[in-house]
Amino acid sequence: MNALSKRNVNSLICLTEEGVETLFHLGREKLIKGVSCFVERPLEAKKLPIVTSFIKADIKKILSFKPDLVLGFSDIQKDIARDLIEAGSNVLISNQRSIDEILDWIYRLSLLVDAKEEGIKFITKLEDKIHEIKKIAKSFTYRPRVYFEEWDEPMITAIKWVSECLDLCGAENIFEDLSNGAMARDRFVKTEQVIKRDPEIIFLCWCGKKADINSVKKRKGWEEISAVQNDQIFELDPAIFLQPGPAPILDGLNVILSYIQALNIDKN
Repeated sequence: MNALSKRNVNSLICLTEEGVETLFHLGREKLIKGVSCFVERPLEAKKLPIVTSFIKADIKKILSFKPDLVLGFSDIQKDIARDLIEAGSNVLISNQRSIDEILDWIYRLSLLVDAKEEGIKFITKLEDKIHEIKKIAKSFTYRPRVYFEEWDEPMITAIKWVSECLDLCGAENIFEDLSNGAMARDRFVKTEQVIKRDPEIIFLCWCGKKADINSVKKRKGWEEISAVQNDQIFELDPAIFLQPGPAPILDGLNVILSYIQALNIDKN
């Protein structure tokens, strides 16, 4: 780090996973003092002290590290943020919802940790990945209808960055009209809506628990859905797709593309 680093952030707590992975890519992983129990990427991060789940945190443990900054995500962590602010901590809660906003957030984080050049290089890598996937998807002749489910009870469909990933890979999100919803409740869907829009592929990506494909097949009326009839229901890793950071771009695009590509081959 350069001589100005004393003016920047030198110790961090990451309440969610995207900050951890991004800091590792920026070469600033030594700044991380505590992480979420859900951290999966990279594997080395799992060795770091756990200080929080998504909605509950060990405030005393966080304060014991005397972090320069605590990073979090979304309104769901507002209570943790409040408690930390009341205790005198600096807290930054971001609300990136789209791919562009994710890239903007990565740049801002790189500035905070004296890693501007590394940040620009990493963002360029992610942008190159996006262009590569987009180019491949343009060659597809068939654009399948996809239902992406983040949660089962209530049923919650894809947030904006996931919807954008589907689009980049040559798929049509059947609930693209709901993807701009900032709150989870804005993306609640009913079983009748899914049946009516008749997805050809269903992706299950339940946050914090394993998806039950058999139970989905047995939902009332879902035997009418093309994806159910053709056995096109797949489980996706929430550690990749539900992270508002680099993971959906780095690895998620390849995963979705493989399914869309396979269906195009079948159709041809």
